[in-house]
Amino acid sequence: MRGRWWFAAVRPQGKRDGTWALPKGLVDPGEAPATTALREGFEETGTAGRLDRKLGDVRYVYTWQGERVFKVVSFFLAHAQRGRIGELPSGMDVEVAEARWLPLADGPSLLAYGGEREIAQRAAEALASDPVGSDPI
Repeated sequence: MRGRWWFAAVRPQGKRDGTWALPKGLVDPGEAPATTALREGFEETGTAGRLDRKLGDVRYVYTWQGERVFKVVSFFLAHAQRGRIGELPSGMDVEVAEARWLPLADGPSLLAYGGEREIAQRAAEALASDPVGSDPI
């Protein structure tokens, strides 16, 4: 894994093989979005991270139980600190079928959702001048 940047991706439960997404979830009451990002990253991948910077927001609309839902998801760049990808906390298999490291350079083509592909591109641009270390993102 050395020599290039990697990112943690999840295959949501119920999605076909090869459907990759970025970890994300709801902000708990009183929780800051950056804290949510770190918590959800750990819960959905099994890897704890250190926050680097905000990459941006993705806005979209979906239908749930016949209602249109407008959603804003904030994405952050974080560096892996500890844990093993795929060793999910108890109960997370309800949401996540699989978690794995994928090459960041491939993110814009591997991620299933357009907004997330854009976030992967922003992460690659943010890290372009950083030397590749031993810890993936």
